[in-house]
Amino acid sequence: MADDYDGILGAFPYAFRGSDSLLFRSYVLVAALATLLLALTCVLAIVVVFGRTAGARGGSFTLSRSFIALLGLLAVLPTVGPVLLAARTRRYGRRVDGSFDPPANYEPLLAVGGYLFLLSLYLGLIASMPETFVLDGETIARPEPSGVFAPVVAALYALPAIASPLLPTAAAALILLIHRRLR
Repeated sequence: MADDYDGILGAFPYAFRGSDSLLFRSYVLVAALATLLLALTCVLAIVVVFGRTAGARGGSFTLSRSFIALLGLLAVLPTVGPVLLAARTRRYGRRVDGSFDPPANYEPLLAVGGYLFLLSLYLGLIASMPETFVLDGETIARPEPSGVFAPVVAALYALPAIASPLLPTAAAALILLIHRRLR
């Protein structure tokens, strides 16, 4: 295995090849796909905002464009975080003889934290959905909770929309906690 992974793109194969944990390897693949989807969604959202505010000058329109980019960054960083942390720990955690002995549960727990973050993004989106919203000029009501997860969805709907970012924030903090405790 090469000693250097040459930045963020090289960290993914570096972490994938270096890990013995199948759970962590699966997270590396899922994180790569999720990062691409999040980046694509953010870029498309910025294009739509630019299209809608093309004739406007500065002020709150510029702020809304920047806010979308910031939200994208806040979603992508914790998604790639476990991969980057594991790659960095593996790269700089080597002993003088070249061996590497991380705690046995370090990478699997980082993967669990990463998967929980991705789940929390989805749950945060559900919690932030307003009761009614306008889509293409038509007022639409959010769907009523049904099925097996109806109690969970109802509890998420009951959260104030302002509290919905707390779910991904807590999951991102968990990733950092795992890294700090086990590296």
